[in-house]
Amino acid sequence: MNATTDPTWAEFLSQIIAEFGCTTGTLHRLDPADRHLKLVAHQGIPEALMPIIQSIPVGKGIAGTAAERLEPVEICNLQTDTSGVAKPGAKQTQVQGSLAVPVLDGGRLCGTLGIGKLVPYDFTAEEKSRLIQTARSISAKLLPA
Repeated sequence: MNATTDPTWAEFLSQIIAEFGCTTGTLHRLDPADRHLKLVAHQGIPEALMPIIQSIPVGKGIAGTAAERLEPVEICNLQTDTSGVAKPGAKQTQVQGSLAVPVLDGGRLCGTLGIGKLVPYDFTAEEKSRLIQTARSISAKLLPA
């Protein structure tokens, strides 16, 4: 992301999805008033899931768990996962390989950034690190007003 431009969140998310060879993605902003992650941008998410992902409690689902733990949450195959982290509706995305990271400003949670592939996939340590760095780079802009 070029620091001299300020792409819309949808453009930013689209760039990240393409960079990681993914097909889906979400960007959420933390609302400190109710401790919910509010959807800022999305790509490739079925319309039926939109009401569910508009506002996610911290601690629930993949994004909420990444926010609660303040660390990446990865699922190699969402379709067969039995960890209980992903909510049942998440399978509707058809996503298999999934990675969500917290957007942190220092130690302060600002939101989450998530990407997904339509094939089973284990993200490498380098890919996780890159997504964390990308998330950190937008943290100040994602802070609630």
